[in-house]
Amino acid sequence: QLQVVQYGGGAVQPGASLTLSCVVSGSTSGVYSVAWFRQTPRQAPGSEREGVAGISSAGSTRYAESVEGRFTISQDSLQMNQLKPEDTGMYYCAAVPMRWNRLVPGDYTYWGQGTQVTVSS
Repeated sequence: QLQVVQYGGGAVQPGASLTLSCVVSGSTSGVYSVAWFRQTPRQAPGSEREGVAGISSAGSTRYAESVEGRFTISQDSLQMNQLKPEDTGMYYCAAVPMRWNRLVPGDYTYWGQGTQVTVSS
């Protein structure tokens, strides 16, 4: 069973950078994938969390089109550059003992507590 604890977040101005950290523990094999999801105010109530970025245990990455070129995921962090107001939302780190980099919330079993990111001038 994996445990996921995330750190970081906060309020920044458009164009700024922010790093979110994700600590995954409890893996006995060292094989797990990590992904970041977010829930934004623009989404309709009850909508599924939006996949932002994912990384497999082998280091293969996948990004949502909206963050491609601005966000960088690693096994323990999400570096967010050139932040925009539409990036505002609650961000969640998730992990699963599999070898994929999918961005579907249902594919992940273990979730962090969530952290707020606010981008506003």
